[in-house]
Amino acid sequence: MKYNPHDYQEFTTQKMIDTPHFMALLDMGLGKTVITLTALNEMMFNSFEVNKVLVIAPLRVAEMTWSEEIEKWDHLKNIVVSKIIGPEKQRIEALYKHADIFCINRENTQWLIEYSIKKKKWIFDCIVIDESSSFKNSQSKRFKALRKVTAIVPRIILLTGTPAPNSLMDLWSQMYLIDAGQRLGRTITAYRQEFFTPGRRNRNVVFEYVPRPEAEQKIYGRIKDVAVSLKATDYIKMPERIDNYIKLQMPKRVEALYQEMEKEYILTLNEEDITAASAAVVCGKLLQMANGAVYTNEKNVIAIHDLKLDALQEILDDNPGKPIMVFYNFQHDLDRLLERFKDENPRRLLSTEDKKDWDNHQIRLLLAHPASMGHGLNLQGGGNIIVWFGLTNSLELYQQANARLYRQGQKETVIINHLIVKDTEDENVIKRLQSKRLNQDELI
Repeated sequence: MKYNPHDYQEFTTQKMIDTPHFMALLDMGLGKTVITLTALNEMMFNSFEVNKVLVIAPLRVAEMTWSEEIEKWDHLKNIVVSKIIGPEKQRIEALYKHADIFCINRENTQWLIEYSIKKKKWIFDCIVIDESSSFKNSQSKRFKALRKVTAIVPRIILLTGTPAPNSLMDLWSQMYLIDAGQRLGRTITAYRQEFFTPGRRNRNVVFEYVPRPEAEQKIYGRIKDVAVSLKATDYIKMPERIDNYIKLQMPKRVEALYQEMEKEYILTLNEEDITAASAAVVCGKLLQMANGAVYTNEKNVIAIHDLKLDALQEILDDNPGKPIMVFYNFQHDLDRLLERFKDENPRRLLSTEDKKDWDNHQIRLLLAHPASMGHGLNLQGGGNIIVWFGLTNSLELYQQANARLYRQGQKETVIINHLIVKDTEDENVIKRLQSKRLNQDELI
C-alpha cells in the first residue's frame, strides 16, 4: 500500500529525525508505528545515522504489530525484522540474525541487557520504547536495567498514548530514559521535592503526591523541546462515541452483605470466611461483590447476584446478531460469563485466527481482560459495542482497551456501556478514571 502521510505524520517523523532523544505523545489511532518506521527507514537507508534498532514493546505488539506495519506499506519493504521472543535459545538465535529492527517484549528487557553485558557487546544504536508508560515505575527491574544502556545509545524514541496514566509522577522515569534526569531531576526524590507535596497518607506512608501550584506548566515547559503531543480528535475524523453508564440496584440482602464487608473487612458466607487485611484488599473484594461473586479465604467462589449478567443479557437482546466486546476483571467473572452465555459461543482473543474471525463478524461475544487487549490491536472492523462488565482502576488499560474499537477506521458510532452497581466501589472507580483522564488530557 502506498503511504500518503497526513501533515501531522510528516511533522512528527521529521521531528523524530531531528531530535536524537525524543518522546512522542500520540493518541491511539494516529499511526505512531508507521510514523516511527518512516523515520527509522530514512535514518537507516538514506542518512545512515542508524544501523540496528531495538524495539521494546508489549508481547503482542512485538510479535505482530511492527512486522505487520512493515508488510503493509510499500516504502518499508526493505526493512528486515527479527523477533527476540520465546524461549532463551530462540531469543539468542534471533539476536544474531541479519536484520535492521529487533523486536523484544518488555518482560525480556532485563534478560537482553544482562546477556549483552555478559557478552560485552551491545549492538543497538537506537532504542524505540513502544508504550513507554510501561516503564513508569522507577523501582522496576526493567527500568533499572534499561537505564544502564540508554546513556550510551545515540538515539532514544519513546512512544505512548498514555504518558501519565495515574498522575504526573509517572512521567519522571520515562523522561529519565531520554535525558538521564537533565530536565526533571536526577532522582525521583528530587522530582517529588521540586514539583509535589505529600497528599493522602497513613502515618509515614504517602499514598499520593499533589502537584505544587504552577508545577504542571513548569514540567511541560521542561520537556517541550524533546516531546510532541497530538490528540486524535484534533487531526483525524473520529467516529462518534457514546458512553452509557448503566446503573444497577443491589437487592437489600446483597446490599447488607456488601456494607458488612465494607465496614468490618470480614464476612462469612456459606460458612466460609472472606477477610481483607487492608483498605486496598477490601476495595478488590468490594469490586468482586459488585460484579456478582467473591473469592473466599480458601479461594473458593461464592456467587451473590446476577445483576450484571442480566444487564449484559439485555444488551445482547437489544442488539440481535451484533458483535459485542465484553471486558471482565476477575477470573470468576470470566467463568460466570462463559457459563451464562454458552449458547452464544463466547470466544477469547487468543490467536490470529480469533482476530480474523472477529474482523469477519464471526464472533458474537468476545470476552477479554483489558490487560490482554491493551496495545496494538486493530479490531475496529469487527464491531462497535463495548461492555465493561468489570471495571479497572487503570486509566491506561481503560483507554487502550476502548481504543481497540474507538479508533481511526471505525465506520460506526462506538457505544461503550459501563455496568455500575449503585453505592458500590464501581462508582468510585468511574470517578477516579474521569479525574485521571482530565489530568492526562491537560498534559497532552
